Amino acid sequence: MKNNIASEKFGFSTRAIHAGQEPSPGVHAIMTPIYQTSTYVQTSPGVYSGYDYGRTNNPTRTALEENIAALERAKFGICFASGCAAIDAIMHLLVSGDHVVCCDDVYGGTFRLFENIFSKMGLSYSYVDLRSLEKLEAAITPQTKLIWVESPTNPLLKVIDIEMVSDVAQKNKLKVVVDNTFASPYLQNPLELGASLVLHSSTKYIGGHSDVIGGVVLVNDETLAERLYYIQNAVGAVPAPLDCFLLLRSTKTLAIRMESHCRNAQEIAEFLLRRDDIEKVIYPGLPSHPDYKVVTKQMRAGGGMVSFVVAGGESRARSFLEKVKLFSLAESLGGVESLIEHPAIMTHASIPQAVREKLGITGGFVRTSVGIEDVGDLISDLATALDASKRLS
Repeated sequence: MKNNIASEKFGFSTRAIHAGQEPSPGVHAIMTPIYQTSTYVQTSPGVYSGYDYGRTNNPTRTALEENIAALERAKFGICFASGCAAIDAIMHLLVSGDHVVCCDDVYGGTFRLFENIFSKMGLSYSYVDLRSLEKLEAAITPQTKLIWVESPTNPLLKVIDIEMVSDVAQKNKLKVVVDNTFASPYLQNPLELGASLVLHSSTKYIGGHSDVIGGVVLVNDETLAERLYYIQNAVGAVPAPLDCFLLLRSTKTLAIRMESHCRNAQEIAEFLLRRDDIEKVIYPGLPSHPDYKVVTKQMRAGGGMVSFVVAGGESRARSFLEKVKLFSLAESLGGVESLIEHPAIMTHASIPQAVREKLGITGGFVRTSVGIEDVGDLISDLATALDASKRLS
């Protein structure tokens, strides 16, 4: 790795810009090239210089894996074609009959994979509020092998004490996976809190520009890394060289983007608190957040996601979402542009309605991914749309 940039003495932005990236051989280009090749020439049968086939490995992908590993303070990074492909790889570490304890508020795509794909292959899942030590301990069975954590969760922004969950896992000889997508490596590093594996949909904050799909798993355990590399190669859900190049471009600005996301989100959350037509505001950076003590312990800031409940239910929320201009009505998150969506209809539609309503994902529930535009313009956009929808409701 370039000048051992991954070492502890270097700051986040230095690692983001330099880790895993050497000037290219021969021409010494400052940016890692896009190695757009499917295969590599061997000097003799079975004799090659680290690369033999494009599915197995690629120099651009290697640079990205080393770069993100440095950001998460991990020894190994394994990249995939999407966040869901990364989840799939982790599930392939298990065997039929194994049980997973999962947080009750989880991304709809994760729930879909667990319940509609892997449950048919003999895996079982229990969904509990992992903020509760008692509920976590009660959910563990002799068949449990894994605890699955999102923190903050999607879309309710619950913040789970990763260190507490990891302590329980260690006592029971279980592995802990933390989906760190909402926090990004800039705000939270779960491996340092005791997690076994960290997952990112690199489509989101790591990519940051809404132009690439990707996923990554980070680990410190060499045996676990070898198993994941084997699955990566055997299944073949790998990112293309151009995708890896785009993600390497993006990690260079992750720190300054996250600072802007967090600053804007904090101001928008405080603005929404002042509105009498907003029933509830959920933002980890607010002292009123029920998990604020955990936030201050394990996160560096509140993040770029703000969820809230519009008074008037689904019809009012729909009218409001149709009237925003700067906030784009779209799924996904973490890009420089602000996005807004209706989880019950969009990102979490795969979760049964009864489960959604029990969690609080109701008709008036809205999730925003706050971008890095001028925050005054974003607040004005929300206020105008809320006022217009209020008049019509």
